[in-house]
Amino acid sequence: MTIGVLKEPAHETRVSLLAESVSALTKKGITVLVEAGAGAKAFCNDADYEKAGAKISNATEIVSASDVILSIHAPATVVPSGKTLIGVFQPLYNPATVKLFAERNNTVFSLDMLPRTTRAQAMDVLSSQANIAGYKAVLTAAANYSRYFPMFMTAAGSIKPAKLLILGAGVAGLQAIATAKRLGAVVEVFDTRPAVKEEVMSLGAKFVEVEGAADASKAGGYAVEQSEEFLARQKAKIAESIAKADIVITTAQIPGKKAPILITEEMLQAMRAGSIVIDLAAATGGNTPVTKNNETIVYHGVTIIGNSSLQSGMPSDASKVYGKNVLNFLALITTKEGALNLNWEDDLVKGSCITHNNAIVHERLKS
Repeated sequence: MTIGVLKEPAHETRVSLLAESVSALTKKGITVLVEAGAGAKAFCNDADYEKAGAKISNATEIVSASDVILSIHAPATVVPSGKTLIGVFQPLYNPATVKLFAERNNTVFSLDMLPRTTRAQAMDVLSSQANIAGYKAVLTAAANYSRYFPMFMTAAGSIKPAKLLILGAGVAGLQAIATAKRLGAVVEVFDTRPAVKEEVMSLGAKFVEVEGAADASKAGGYAVEQSEEFLARQKAKIAESIAKADIVITTAQIPGKKAPILITEEMLQAMRAGSIVIDLAAATGGNTPVTKNNETIVYHGVTIIGNSSLQSGMPSDASKVYGKNVLNFLALITTKEGALNLNWEDDLVKGSCITHNNAIVHERLKS
């Protein structure tokens, strides 16, 4: 079997596999083709890949010769019919791309669609990348904030600690809590899922409770839509906390839908000048009405940084853990001898497949 690794678009710094992951495949007798310069932005050069047993090639040859093609984003090069692709294609937001995959008879696995079960944790790219994004969000806030994060007692006077509010205690939110606490900030956290309260408090943060949230226990770790009554109570609680916050990090997204507006213009206007908002939901509209994806704007003295790809700011480790997720998934669809073996009885294989045999096969995409 031959596996091809494509170079990502110019805005992306990560790569599907680093050289260390390539060696795990070549030892099984799998041929690995890597597009020239694919790992350069993640500080993995072509010589590193060749040392690991890969062959350096161009995109056209790779898509033609490979049985499985790895590309985090949808490939710019036309992939021939019958090929298998693995990446993070965000199919719920890119129906045209999904349709194109189906028309080209590509078998496509989008790892962001994996069922979020215990068994899937080893290949859960959303969690591995969100962990980095949460960490980077706090560092980005600290770098852009005009004051210290920790409390300082100095001869020149006392410095109060920064007050940080995190909206959403998923993987990114929990890592943001841990990082902010290490930097000395006072942290409050809001989440619609009461079940995460214990985790939040164990990290040293205060959990902001709002009663009457819709049950999210069967949503696979994602947020769910809430009632109008709950949203009104939520808005009041968030407004109260935001008025006191110096830094706000927002992470709330609902799969396949526009990100919910959690911070209104009135709330932003109530924040002190010099405050920072890091919006990790920017790619799906943002958690504020003025967020612009991949842009930093200043609104009434508040700096709003819209960035849903903060993990790309740490390309070496982001690529390392992503590659490990991919290796674990490849183990599901290959034999011990390194041959492709798609077991459609496996819930993870079936649950992450979006197109096969000229058709869109994922239930959520069909509906």
